Amino acid sequence: MKKPRTIGILGGMGPEATNFFFDLIVKNTAADKDQEHVPVLIWNDPTIPPRTDAILGLGPSPLPKLLAGVKTLERGGASLIVMPCLTAHHYAAQIRLRARVPFVDLVEESVRWAAKSVPNLNTAALVASTGTVRSELFHQAFKRQKVEVLTPDEADQKRVMDAIFGDRGVKAGVTDGPARRTILAVAGKLVRRGAQAVVAGCTEVPLVLRAEDIPVPLIDPMRIAARVCIQKAGYPLKK
Repeated sequence: MKKPRTIGILGGMGPEATNFFFDLIVKNTAADKDQEHVPVLIWNDPTIPPRTDAILGLGPSPLPKLLAGVKTLERGGASLIVMPCLTAHHYAAQIRLRARVPFVDLVEESVRWAAKSVPNLNTAALVASTGTVRSELFHQAFKRQKVEVLTPDEADQKRVMDAIFGDRGVKAGVTDGPARRTILAVAGKLVRRGAQAVVAGCTEVPLVLRAEDIPVPLIDPMRIAARVCIQKAGYPLKK
């Protein structure tokens, strides 16, 4: 049996999403007692500059703090790194180049999962931060699978940002009420435009959008990556 590996979570973007990702690891591991769970290190740094601001040229790059977090996790004994912030995957290539351990890419793993799990997928909707939309991370990854990506119009994209980042948004700890209704409404519009699946393209989105909320498959990068990390760490998945 291979020596079990330790998962390193590069978090803080935001803390709620980081906590949710750790919870997904716990709940998706086939374990009957403490000793059967995966060792996990969490670096939760909420001082990392806003990723969308940086991508839009409105603020400093988060890359130096992201790389510092990677080093901290490596020194702590992490055998692989995962980053539960999809917008920050704009910097994934640079992180992968600098990291000494494997980096689990939420975007690539999600597209790989969709290719296997959503038959005849031609069009996917993306509900995400403006930074993720503008960076076209999912557009480029899905293009390789010949899948078109639909995004909200400008007005709806502003509503999505408010639902995530607003005073009563998901990052403020509000996972019900207007924020949830906005995400559901925008996802519904995209489905009516022809989307055959919906990508929860911001790590806060799965906190308010669930598979049973929509009539098409939900592509949830958080759950997909959590299960990939468990397997890469050498632990069994809960069915």
